[in-house]
Amino acid sequence: MQTLAILLTGFSVFSAVLLILTHFRCHHYQGQTLAQAMGIILLLTLSGLQLAHFAYLQNTLDMIHTPYYAVLLFAVAPAFYLFSKPLLQPLTATSPWQLLHLLPVLLAPLLPYTLALPLAFAVGAGYLLWLARNLYALRAQRSRFALEFALLGGIFALAVGVLIFGLSLPLLTEQWFFTLYASAIGCAFLLVHLTLNVTPQLSTEVSEAAQATYAISTLNNVDCDKALAELEACMQEEELFRRPDLDLPTLAAHIGLSNHQLSELINTRLGKGFARYVREFRVEAAEDMLQEEPSASVLSVGMSVGFTSQSTFYEAFRELTGMTPGQFRKINALSAPP
Repeated sequence: MQTLAILLTGFSVFSAVLLILTHFRCHHYQGQTLAQAMGIILLLTLSGLQLAHFAYLQNTLDMIHTPYYAVLLFAVAPAFYLFSKPLLQPLTATSPWQLLHLLPVLLAPLLPYTLALPLAFAVGAGYLLWLARNLYALRAQRSRFALEFALLGGIFALAVGVLIFGLSLPLLTEQWFFTLYASAIGCAFLLVHLTLNVTPQLSTEVSEAAQATYAISTLNNVDCDKALAELEACMQEEELFRRPDLDLPTLAAHIGLSNHQLSELINTRLGKGFARYVREFRVEAAEDMLQEEPSASVLSVGMSVGFTSQSTFYEAFRELTGMTPGQFRKINALSAPP
């Protein structure tokens, strides 16, 4: 078990670096600067904990019984809160007072070790209840995120397990506790990677779903069927999706709706967010081009349908088709009649 925990600590640190360089790029968190920054801080915090666990389990350096470890331990819950709040409650204004959530981090070095650990997990329990309440509020959207919610549920279960172990620390030896804690963090990173592999744009999708959940209906005086027909014409006939700078305000103005009206219309009538709606049109057009223009490069295909980089094109294409553009082209070339 200890060997597995040590391997998972290394995996966690590698995963954190990979997520910072890939998932936490600006195009995944447009307009969500706080969530992006706190997400990176959360990953660095978890990496720091795992490095401490690695040194402890290897019996090379005791970083566990130090103020360094206490600070990191107290930072996890508020960092996660400040990361997820803009995504789960997008209609709530950001306030500087939210930084008071970091106050326990400043007090952590002053606490004795025997008090710091159980208190940190007790604080974490409160944040976990907040998370559970907000995820429950999104239950109406569960059909859109069935697999994602299952994977995130696994992370939630791991967090609950860690809290139980942390609050009952006197019943476990330190060696066993930190072995289990390091393993749980490593498994959580694994589930995060699986979730983002299914939905690379998960942060955007969740934010849009939350906005639709909490928003008061703005469609009372809108002819929804007519608006949907106009929306479809914009995408099918005018092919506005090919514009790399196409965003919600631009498309809303084009069909005479407000931003909130268009967002609600797509969410409630089509069961998806604006970002996914546009991606689907772009990927469908890319599929046609990959088959009809075999000499065109994959990058040129992606750019011509509205993607701004090869990486975003690959992410969206793989998310919606389960394969890369190159694999799609190869498979269709083999199945095409001579």
